[in-house]
Parts: sequence; structure tokens; C-alpha cells
Amino acid sequence: MSSTEGDAAALIAGMGQRARMAARLLARAGTSDKAAALRSAAAAICEDASAILVANAEDLRRSDALPAAMRDRLALDPGRLEAVAAAVEAVSELPDLVGRVIDRTERPNGLVLERVRVPIGVVGIVYESRPNVTADAGALCLMAGNAAILRGGSEATGSNRAIHAAFARGIERAGLPPDAVQLVPTADRAAVGAMLRADGVLDLVIPRGGKGLVARVREEARVPVLAHLDGNNHVYVHASADPDMAERVVLNAKMRRTGVCGAMETLLIDRDYPHCAALVAALRHAGCVVKGDPLESPLDGLVEPATAADWDTEYLDAICAVALVDGPDAAMAHIARHGSGHTDAIVAADAAAAERFLAEVDSAIVLWNASTQFADGGEFGLGAEIGIATCRLHARGPVALEGLTTYKWVGRGAGQVRG
Repeated sequence: MSSTEGDAAALIAGMGQRARMAARLLARAGTSDKAAALRSAAAAICEDASAILVANAEDLRRSDALPAAMRDRLALDPGRLEAVAAAVEAVSELPDLVGRVIDRTERPNGLVLERVRVPIGVVGIVYESRPNVTADAGALCLMAGNAAILRGGSEATGSNRAIHAAFARGIERAGLPPDAVQLVPTADRAAVGAMLRADGVLDLVIPRGGKGLVARVREEARVPVLAHLDGNNHVYVHASADPDMAERVVLNAKMRRTGVCGAMETLLIDRDYPHCAALVAALRHAGCVVKGDPLESPLDGLVEPATAADWDTEYLDAICAVALVDGPDAAMAHIARHGSGHTDAIVAADAAAAERFLAEVDSAIVLWNASTQFADGGEFGLGAEIGIATCRLHARGPVALEGLTTYKWVGRGAGQVRG
């Protein structure tokens, strides 16, 4: 181990020790205590709005070479920052799951067994670009009774530090330990490696970022990982789709915000859909570059030639791929081959075709007659979110309070012994 790696390991070990102590205190905190702390944190973010926006402007100045999508994720303005504070306050109003009895059974011998929701413990979150994650992750972890160790991207260093300082001050002001939500104080990549190797220090690591980050986490982690892959999302327009609805859903799915993980990246159109050219033309008119097979006659003159890589690309930009498919089977086969298991949608009037799509497409979120941009914890009524989990265990889709808890078995007896 190099001296840099050793320093990083010592740093994370120290943070983890303080986090473990804070988690024990959180375990004793009541719902009202946690809610009050989050309201105080939200107020502190509003109090520090000017300083946070100045720090964010400096981050943007230093990161002018970033792709437009990442700059959009990084950027804060008064409205976005107000939404960050509002999301923290919204988490304070969510039902507290800690201590909730999932189920209860009494065995023939009279032993009563319950499964009870409990915090996971100490959660590490590694993320890129989005400074709002600093507040969202801190709020959700705290409400679920977990201590959090946050490591944001170097491009958002100032923004993350300013938001975290306000958040920590707010929860301390309300009587909870500031070590419940800690921010790794260095941009050194060795700190990420130390978190991934911190078995026994961290109980779970959640990566939120691009393919490179997630691939590194999966390769190096010695700690359980809740994976969030890229959003290579599809909208399939069935032959029965209402043309006005199809255009409205497709344009929103692609163009509402092109840099979010719920954006549509590939449009699949049934070859029997009669308004294919009009749908592609609407995307182009909205400023989207469309790539496909120009030899497909309905697409002639409307698309740029696509390469094999386009079907597997998360553009996070005003670009999408389009393909004509021969019915639902071909659409679902394309999604199975190229999708990332994030969010996929069908637009159809044919209920049987839609229900089959919902049942057979193996993604974390599947939608009928709705934009893929609904892939968001707030839109699901979950408050803020840590991210969209694309793995199958232990949480899937928007990860909010439930995904940040586990359970334990509690038994109550009257002297029973096993024969």
C-alpha cells in the first residue's frame, strides 16, 4: 500500500469510527427528533444560499471543459437550491420506517417472531456532478437512521462543501450529531478506493455516476454495493398508439431535460405505426439530432446514419437513436439486448400489448403511456432519492427510505427451549 493509500485508509477509518458512534445515537432518536433535524438542515441551506451559489459558480468556472450534460447537473441557481432545501424538508415529513413491524407470526410453541425494519448502519455514497445529492443523501440516510459518508466529485468540491457545512450545522443545532453526515474532505481518488475496501467500516456503498465510476466500484468493492447503472432508456411506440399522445410523451421523454438519467436515449417505432415520419420530424423540430438507418424509407432524409455503438449509448444530450421494429417481440428483444435495466416505456392504445410489455421488460421501471422522465423518487412520492438502482438486490428503482433499511428478527418467548 502506498503512503497515499495508507493516508486515505486512515482517513476513512477515522470517519467510519465517528459515523458508527453517530449511528448508535441515531438509533435512539425518535421520529420527531430526526424530522426536526432535517427541518433545521433545510433552513440552514436557505440561510447559506448566497455562499452556496458563489461556491457553485466557482465550480462551474473551473469545470468549463465538462460536457454540457454534466455542467447542467452541476449547476445551481436560486430555484434549484430552493428545491434542494425543499427536498430535505419533504424527507422530514415522510413516514419513519425504522421500528416498523413488517410481519408477525406465532409459532406452535408460543414463540412470537417479528420482522422489524432497522437502519443499515454506515452508508457510503460516491457520486459525481450533482451537488444536490449531498443534501438528498444526507437527509434520506439520517431519516432512515443511518450515518452517511459522502464523497462527491472533484468538479463539485466547493458546492458540496458549502451544502454539507450548512446541513451539518442544521442537524447539530437540532441536537443530533454532525458526524451522522460526513463529507470526505479530499478530492484524491485514493479516498474512493479506501471507501470501497472499507469492509467492516462501511455497511453499504452506493455509487451514483457514469459507467466509469460504477465499473470501478463493482471491480474494487469489498463492501456490498447498491448499483446504479446508466440510463439507456427506450420508448416503444406501438402500432396502436394515439399520435398526439405519442408525440407528447416522446418529446418530453427526450427533451424535457436531456442530461438526467431518466431521459429517453432510443426511440423504437412499430413498423405498422402510420405516423413514423411525423414523430421523428417532431424530435428534429425540437432540436434533437436523430440517428438511425437512413435506408428505412419512413426515415429517409430525417436521420443521420447510426453506428452499432449508438444503440448502447447514454447520450445525456439532445441526441437519440431511432429504429423501426416489427412488433412488440422485436421491441422487447432490442431492449433486452441494448437496455441498461433502468426505465423503459410503451405508448399504446392496445391494453394487451401494453400489459405484456410491462410484464416482460426486465427493467427497474416500466411505464405505459407515460414519459421516462418520471424516473425520479420525488415523482414516485418517495421524497428525495439516492438514485435509481438497476440491480435486483436489495432495492430496485428509486432508492429512498425503504431501500436504506434492512430488517432483523425479534423473538419474544416465555421460556421456550428447543428439543
